[in-house]
Amino acid sequence: MPVPDPSIPTAAAPDSAATKASKSTFTGVFTSTFLTILFAEMGDKTQLTTLLMTAESQKPLVVFLGAGSALVMTSLLGVLLGRWLANRVSEAAIETAAGIALMVIAVLLIGDMFDLT
Repeated sequence: MPVPDPSIPTAAAPDSAATKASKSTFTGVFTSTFLTILFAEMGDKTQLTTLLMTAESQKPLVVFLGAGSALVMTSLLGVLLGRWLANRVSEAAIETAAGIALMVIAVLLIGDMFDLT
C-alpha cells in the first residue's frame, strides 16, 4: 500500500497544518489586515478629522497626503512593536494582556458613564 506524501495537503481536520498554513499566506494576511483596518477606521475620529480638515483647508490632496503618511507611520510603529513583542512574549500572554486592558477600559468607560458629577 502506498504511503501518502506528508507535504501534500489533504482534507483532514479543520486544524490541520494545511489549514494553518493557508491562513498565513500573503493574500490571507493582507486581506484580513486590510479589511480589519478599513472597517475599524470607517467613521472613527481620524476619518471625521480628515473630513473636517479637508472642508476647512479646501486642499484635499494635501490633507490626503498628510493623513495617509500619518496612517502609514502609525502602522509601521504597530508592526515594529508587534514584531518586537512576538520575539519576547508568548502569544497567549499578549492576548491575556490585551483582554485585561480592554476590560479595564470598559470598566472605566462604564464608570465614567454613570458619574454625574
